[in-house]
Amino acid sequence: MTTTEAVAASVPTWRGGFGRLWTAAVLSRFGDALRTAALPLLAASLTDEPMLIASVTACGYLPWIVFGLLGGAVADRIDQRRAMWSVDVVRGLLVAGFATAVALGHATIGLLIALAFALTTLQTLFDNAATALLPTLVDEKALGSANARLLTGQQIAGGLLAAPAVPLLILAGMAVPFAADALTYLVAAVLVASLRTSAPQRDPRPAGSTLRGDIAAGLRALWRDRALRGLCLATALCNIGVGALIATMVLLVTGWLDAGTGGYAAAMTAYAVGSLTGGWVQGRLAARVGRIRSVVLAGSAQIVALVAMGTVRSLAAVVVSLAVFGLMGMVWNVSTTTLMQQRAPAEMLGRISSAFRTLAVAGAPLGALLGGAVATAWGLNTPVLCAAALFGLSVTVLLPALQPANGGQSARADA
Repeated sequence: MTTTEAVAASVPTWRGGFGRLWTAAVLSRFGDALRTAALPLLAASLTDEPMLIASVTACGYLPWIVFGLLGGAVADRIDQRRAMWSVDVVRGLLVAGFATAVALGHATIGLLIALAFALTTLQTLFDNAATALLPTLVDEKALGSANARLLTGQQIAGGLLAAPAVPLLILAGMAVPFAADALTYLVAAVLVASLRTSAPQRDPRPAGSTLRGDIAAGLRALWRDRALRGLCLATALCNIGVGALIATMVLLVTGWLDAGTGGYAAAMTAYAVGSLTGGWVQGRLAARVGRIRSVVLAGSAQIVALVAMGTVRSLAAVVVSLAVFGLMGMVWNVSTTTLMQQRAPAEMLGRISSAFRTLAVAGAPLGALLGGAVATAWGLNTPVLCAAALFGLSVTVLLPALQPANGGQSARADA
């Protein structure tokens, strides 16, 4: 194979379904960001009880903890394409009904909580099915580039385009962001339904097999693969740190640095720009050092960035550190997703993906509580240093995965 052919093989073609899947994913992310930004504003207009407002956000996490593993097991049993467009149709109808209730003045906090819980419950099936579907649409060598394009496109849509659109849409009426979200779901459903993929070929299931048994088998397969096990544990530790960081970042910037809301906006913009840059850098880094080493290097760089954020009392230092943190976070996310898709048995990919996501979501609220407690006890900059320590543990957990494995698995250990 020539160099030109090798490069072409590592880049996904927009034809063959990937372009439609990318468009559906980015469009859905844009709609999700509109809804996510509008929900707290609507909740605050309905009640001044902090716990009730917080419950709306909490119910966006809870279904992953309760149903995440189940969603992965179901995704491995069914046609992923059909599951994805069916889920999007249901979500579109739910949000359209909610938008109608808001327009008619019938929205309540209870309805907001029910909507958040229902949408995230459906998402546990959709996201795991999407992870399992992508390898059927692109060549294995192009998985890294495909994941980078998906995550970068979603970052642009959700982080850069949706945020300024929300105030403009709300001016037209509080129901408008939700109506727009419903429309994105329905359009995405049409795009996914138009994909021409054959039904997955699976071995007949043993008589008496159950979803509980399927979940257990997936967890055993995850634990037996040293690299995936290390990545899973490391991701769980990182997300505790990320939860602490997200929950207290506004306090670090506006309180410890006294940089005001303008400083906070600058910090968040730096993170978004860094993440977008990471989507471009990750492929070159992985080609040079391998994907597992890319994750280790990304985590190490994030430790340095976190320590700088928590020790250098300067807005410029925080802005630069968050840009580095976002860049390396994208490297981590793309590499981890790609390694899952490359190493996991095809018939267990949904379950292994769900284990990652369940641990990630479970760590975030735990980290948020930890960050609040640490900030109260020892100062507004200490949650960032706590996050640095957790990232240090995660890199330590990953180190055994760098050692050569026995047998054929070693050839794929640093794909």
